[in-house]
Formats: sequence, structure tokens, C-alpha cells
Amino acid sequence: MLGKDVNVMDSKMKKGGGGIGGQKPKKEKIRDGFEERVVQVRRVTKVVKGGKQLKFRAIVVVGDKQGNVGVGCAKAKEVVAAVQKSAIDARRNIVQVPMTKYLTFPHRSEGDYGAAKVMLRPASPGTGVIAGGAVRIVLEMAGVENALGKQLGSNNALNNARATLAAVQQMRQFKDVALERGIPMEELWK
Repeated sequence: MLGKDVNVMDSKMKKGGGGIGGQKPKKEKIRDGFEERVVQVRRVTKVVKGGKQLKFRAIVVVGDKQGNVGVGCAKAKEVVAAVQKSAIDARRNIVQVPMTKYLTFPHRSEGDYGAAKVMLRPASPGTGVIAGGAVRIVLEMAGVENALGKQLGSNNALNNARATLAAVQQMRQFKDVALERGIPMEELWK
């Protein structure tokens, strides 16, 4: 159920189910080449007049290990449903990660989201991904093999994952910089 396949409800069916003759809504499998990793599952409560309502919040990172990665967060009454909903949310927020031929970043970058600040640096081949927590999971799912990452400020997994995406979005490829300057790529290093 979890893993490469995610069940999505058919958009024409009602969420409550119970169609003609008590049939359940059809579910279709998504096979899009994205892998999923659950970063965190937390129990959250909402205090209402009648007591406490318990739900689960899941943070999921999806990526194809070829430069595309997304982070999603969702709540549901059951863990499995929360993971599925957050995987769908992550697929809606896919970001392209610029990488060199050595599967590292083209340059340094910093990103922040809330109180979380993430610093990313390129690394030489054979270094591996040296980062902790949510930053490591995001980079691995993107397909980065050599990089250094540091979480500064907050330890919040969701904010650190989103700060990593913010840092990645600020990066630019060498060919894009050369195109903006209107010079050939070889001129960049002179």
C-alpha cells in the first residue's frame, strides 16, 4: 500500500462512499516513478467542546532521484490515510534540483522557512550526503549524492524540509547564468 503506489480517490466519486448499492469509491494506483519516504508521523489533538479529537499528521518526501523532489504534509484520523494524503500533497509541490555531472550542487546556497535555516554546500565526488534529519532525506530523494548540509535554528522537521527546498530553488545552473549574461559558458571561468 505504501511505497511506490499511492491510492487516490476518483474525483467523480463522493468521499463518503456508499454509492449505488453501498459500493465503495474506486481507487486508482499512481505509478509515476516517484519514491516516498516518511519523515515524521505525529499525533495531534484538537480540543473541542466534547473533548479532544485525535488525528495523525504525516510529513512525506517524494522524489525520483533524478532531480525532482517534493515535500507534503497532511492530517487524517488514521496513520495510513495521513501518509497517503501527504504523499499526494508532496506530488503537487515538486521542485527541480539543479545538479552537476558529479551529482552535487553548482554552488552554495542558504534557505529559510520560519525559524529554520538550512545551509547547503557542494562536495567533491565520493563524499556522500553529509546532513541530518529532514535535510538528508530531501537531498537523497532528489538524487544528490555528494553534498554538505547543516540545519541552523529550528529542529522542526517540516520547516527544515521546506527550508531545504527554498535553498534549492535559489540555485542556478551554469548554463542559465551564461545565458543571462549573454556569453558562452566557457567565458564564465575566465
